Amino acid sequence: MLLLVSRGAVVPFSLGTFFKHLPRPKPSPIFPHTITPKTLTTTATATIHCSSHFEALDSRQKHQIHLYVDTLLEWNQRMNLTAVREAGEVMERHIEDSLAVIPPITDSYLSHCGASCGNLSVVDVGSGAGLPGLVLAIACPEWKVTLMESMNKRCVFLEHAVNHVGLSNVEIVRGRAENLGQDVCFREKYDVAVARAVAEMRILAEYCLPLVRLGGLFVAAKGHDPQMEVRNAEKAIQILGASISQLCPVKSHSPYGQRTAIVCLKTSPTPKKYPRDPGTPVKVPL
Repeated sequence: MLLLVSRGAVVPFSLGTFFKHLPRPKPSPIFPHTITPKTLTTTATATIHCSSHFEALDSRQKHQIHLYVDTLLEWNQRMNLTAVREAGEVMERHIEDSLAVIPPITDSYLSHCGASCGNLSVVDVGSGAGLPGLVLAIACPEWKVTLMESMNKRCVFLEHAVNHVGLSNVEIVRGRAENLGQDVCFREKYDVAVARAVAEMRILAEYCLPLVRLGGLFVAAKGHDPQMEVRNAEKAIQILGASISQLCPVKSHSPYGQRTAIVCLKTSPTPKKYPRDPGTPVKVPL
């Protein structure tokens, strides 16, 4: 389902209006883990085991991933979804990176938030092409995943991809995080908020933490050495009602061979003034 948030109201969003403006296409669970240790000095440290293998998925999930990758590359010929052009590179750089976020989520949730990771409500903020949210929905079909995206055309792609892949556990919401975080339909409603390649941590925290329930998690997928960025964001994260729980190194096909999942635990309600008006978090970060 695709929803449009307009002036505080949630209304169904018609795809036909946007399809007719698009150019015609050219023809055309838990994973086995490997330890990746790293010394972190700025905050609580965790060595998280992570998967480097798509092969751990069952046959249906593998087929769904391939359908998604094919659809992504087809649509990428007519709109800017990813700089990656080859299926193998999409699998290495996007799919594996997205799957690698799952162990930090499940391990941290079990440690700090609840006795079970079943039926989690997860929001992917600034989902873009559906990374990591759509991949999480395939790998964890018991989770309810919301893909939040502000751009119309990307929402049209996400709706098509979700239907083509055959997912029933995904909702797509079009709107800006600054507005949605002040909407009672979304504010502090999710067990986990995730984001990948959206913004620096000070800005990202203001986008994501207002959406997370008290006692839930905010997980940001970052680069191999985010310690300075994390240090700069500590005050903002605290203002927004959370604390940095763990920095989890995960294997990656990036040039450095490693990325970091930054896990924040929400310990108090986000003050009502946050998130601020659209554009303000970027112009004046906390």
